[in-house]
Parts: sequence; C-alpha cells; structure tokens
Amino acid sequence: MTSDSLPSLTALRAFEATARLGSASAAADALHLTHGAISRQIIALESELKHPLFARHGRRLVLTAEGRAFADSCTQAFDMMKAARRTFERAHEGAPLVLTCTGSLLARWLIPRLPRLNRELPELRLRWVPNDHDSAAATQDIDAQLVFSDNLQAPAKQRVLAVERIGPVLAPQLAAQLGVSATSSADTVLAQPLLHTLSRPQAWPQWARRSAIDEQQLQLGQGFEHLYYLLEAAEAGLGIAIAPQLLVEDAIESGRLIAPWGFVATDATLALISRKGLGAREQRHIHELGDWLETTLDSTANSAADRTS
Repeated sequence: MTSDSLPSLTALRAFEATARLGSASAAADALHLTHGAISRQIIALESELKHPLFARHGRRLVLTAEGRAFADSCTQAFDMMKAARRTFERAHEGAPLVLTCTGSLLARWLIPRLPRLNRELPELRLRWVPNDHDSAAATQDIDAQLVFSDNLQAPAKQRVLAVERIGPVLAPQLAAQLGVSATSSADTVLAQPLLHTLSRPQAWPQWARRSAIDEQQLQLGQGFEHLYYLLEAAEAGLGIAIAPQLLVEDAIESGRLIAPWGFVATDATLALISRKGLGAREQRHIHELGDWLETTLDSTANSAADRTS
C-alpha cells in the first residue's frame, strides 16, 4: 500500500469500532459481524500498515500510542462522513432537523405552541429530543439546542433569544389559605417550606438575593428531580415553587398559578445554539426558527407585561 492509497473501508470500520467500544466483541455486535471477522479485519489492517495497532494481553486488546492516534483520526473521518450524509439527505429528502431542550421547556412552552409553529413555518421539519439527565439526547445527532445557561461559550452559531426571569408561584387555592394577595410582602415565603428542584438548588437563594430577602431564612421543603414535576406539584397546591417565568406563563394566564411577587432577571439567557458543519439549507431553517422563537418570546413577554400593568 502506498501512502496515497486507502486501507479497506471494512477493515477501518472494524478497527474504529473496536477502539471506540473497547473490545472486538462489542464491535462485532455493533457492526453485526462475528468476533472472528473483526479480528481478521484488524490483523489485515495491521499487516497493510506494517505496524501493530493493538497490544495483545491474552484475549484483551489495548491500543498502542500509534493505534490511539490512528483511531481518533478514523473516528473523526467517520463522523465527517456521517455529517455529510445527513446534509445530503436533508437537501434531497427533507430530513428533519434534530433539536434538543429540557423536557420541561418542551412540555410546558414548546409543545403548546407547535401548532402555531407548524402553521407559520410549514416547510420546517423538526424532531425534538429532551436532554434531561440520562435521556437519549446524548446519543442523538443533534443539530441545535435550545438552552438556558449563564455560562455560554462561543460556538460557531449562537443566538441569544431572551433573558431568564424567575419567581415564586403558587396555586390560587393555596394563596387563599395563606392569605396571600398581590399586596402581600415577598417575606411571606420565609414562613413557608418551599418546593424546589434538586437539579437547581441555587434558584431560591438567587431569587432571594435579587429581591432583597435574607436567603439564610429560606426553608426548603419537598424537592423534585425535574422542574416539570415541581410545577405539577405547585399547581396541585402542595406549596410555593420557584420557576422560570417562561414555563409558567400559560399556567398563570389560565389561572392555574399566580405569581404575586413577580419575577426577577437572572444571569442566564435562553439561546439557540447550532452545531458546526450545518449545510446552507439547515442554517437557513435554524435562522427561520430563531426568528420565530424570538417573535414568539417577545409576544409572551408583552402578554405578561399587559397582565401586570
């Protein structure tokens, strides 16, 4: 083999899968081949390259330093080919863009607005994947993510859509029991065990600091793994919860929740972040989605302002 020729693609796939998955058996399962076929392909590749890629310790394979570097290059090359295929398929077959966001944002804000999105952008095909904890999002080919973050990096494409605002919310029936009204002091929360999420323990202290309330006096009550469950508990009248304004606007408008002390801005922003390497068609659709999100978020904010004015 000359330096300009390529090794067998079958051998490269067998080697890359073995290096990435850690064993020939796992590679065989992933590629629907036998263990022996994987081993033969690796031996053939090593013979072609005239250099060992694995050190063999009994039945165990350990990458050599050269093998590790070669495996990394192979993985990058296969990822590029997969991305090129996705771009081609989308351009010619209209495959959907894959986007991710938290399950709470998807359930409480996006899904109720999907009929409007489908009407206003009928050519835009999307597939939404929740990214909570151990969800399938980590294994998906994600084109863009809609995320609240106070530590955004500088990826290739990042569009800030809105500033996050958070505040206490509770069910009207609980407010009546506690004697809470629009004129009640925010200090009222200090006398109550507060509902919270285990994934964002800093939310109540953050709100307290920005509301001139002593955070040391906060009494945290029942905790929930996900924000979605927290808000369901609040609507059921189980306590006072802390939540992003965006995710409770519909509940406030329908009367399922009230926010007697309003909302305060945090350091976080809601951003639409797209991956590198998107094709022209994909970039155009991400831009259209960003425009739609920005307009819809502005409309939501204006509706909230009208209710409090």
